[in-house]
Amino acid sequence: MLRPDGAPAPTHTCSYCHGTKYAWEVVSRYLIIASMQQKEPLATKALTDLDQTTRGDAQGAVAAGKRDDDPQARQFLVLVVDDFIDNLVALSLDLQGEGYKVVTATNGEEAVNIASLTQPNIILMDISMPQLDGLAATRKIRENPALRDVPVVAVTAFSTEGFRRAAYDVGIAGYLVKPINYQRLHELIRRLLAPKDSSQIQ
Repeated sequence: MLRPDGAPAPTHTCSYCHGTKYAWEVVSRYLIIASMQQKEPLATKALTDLDQTTRGDAQGAVAAGKRDDDPQARQFLVLVVDDFIDNLVALSLDLQGEGYKVVTATNGEEAVNIASLTQPNIILMDISMPQLDGLAATRKIRENPALRDVPVVAVTAFSTEGFRRAAYDVGIAGYLVKPINYQRLHELIRRLLAPKDSSQIQ
């Protein structure tokens, strides 16, 4: 695979995935940005700033998308957390297409660090991840007064009632089971970000 500038994209062996995959830094800077370049230019300053502050702490990426019929979405920042790169890219591109700004993390520890740095408006959290799972990461995020009221949505392959109860016990505001129903995801995000008190969504 080639980068948008024609040069070969470097590879590395990902400890969280099977086989050789492209480095997430390459994916975030070249795949996502290249896929959006047919639209008006991205707000890349946010990507540059975040990269400078988190390079040594976590793998993250910021990219701003725009959809003309939903200008309010542009004011919101979504943190997407998933250890499977394909899911991370798919969710990020979809949300950018909806107009949201996106930051990403590939495990629970990164999620806690990046949430503290970026103060997202909402977090999409996978549950099963290395180093720190999504439930433990949500507990840590809730310990930060600045993040205590940020809604966290579980995005997971676990569909049992036991996992749902455990998720709501740690403060999860919504629960979505993979494969993702994107219409349901968009509706849930809009409801949780609405300027009013939102009840817990089952």
